[in-house]
Amino acid sequence: MDVHRWSHASMPLLRMPETLPRPLIAVGAMLVLAALDVVGAVLAKRWADGGSVVVFAGGLAVFAVLFWIYGSSLRYADLVPVTFGWIAALQIGLMLIERTRTATAMPVGHWVAAGVIIGLEGYLLATT
Repeated sequence: MDVHRWSHASMPLLRMPETLPRPLIAVGAMLVLAALDVVGAVLAKRWADGGSVVVFAGGLAVFAVLFWIYGSSLRYADLVPVTFGWIAALQIGLMLIERTRTATAMPVGHWVAAGVIIGLEGYLLATT
């Protein structure tokens, strides 16, 4: 069985216009992946609280789209930068959501820790 042919025939990868710069595509993918991850996490929490089959199916759909976009983004960028950028965007997004949800300021230490983590990720990317 030709797995390569089967995989492309079943679910095509997303294609971006060649005129778009690859770094722009990579950053866009990171932000979309982080947003989908947050939506999937919220649906998972709702499913855990109520056990709704509809919410469960929605969560599965969100993570299937996340996987599709992740795989497609690897046509335009390397695995490590996309993954680290996704994680950094996700962490910042979750901190902003928590700040909005609780209507309290995040401690400066949390922002410093996030900045250090992002800086270390940048260091890892720059030295590989």
